[in-house]
Amino acid sequence: MIKKSTLITLIIILVIVIFSYYIITKDNTHQDADETFAKCLGEKSTIYIQTGCHACKTQEEMFGDNYKYLNVVDCLVEPLKCTIVDIKVTPTWIVQGKKYEGVRSIEELKNASGC
Repeated sequence: MIKKSTLITLIIILVIVIFSYYIITKDNTHQDADETFAKCLGEKSTIYIQTGCHACKTQEEMFGDNYKYLNVVDCLVEPLKCTIVDIKVTPTWIVQGKKYEGVRSIEELKNASGC
């Protein structure tokens, strides 16, 4: 027979694990970007990526098929363009002249761009 305190501890651990899994997998940055927004963002920004960058792939997946409308510079292919604007981290967005490093949510990009 399992002690009551052991059972309570196991339940608490299970709740923590489930909650942690939910927080990790419920990444609200994964909202799909619609075509109109992607086109507008492409006109007002540039995203600097690097081939093989996991975070860059995550950012790309947020846009799905609409990623093609973005202004993308691959720092592995065009290193000079990245050096000129001092890109140290990929992905990095430059939206209306302001730099945003790391993966950004659709909501953040909407706010930054006004799209």
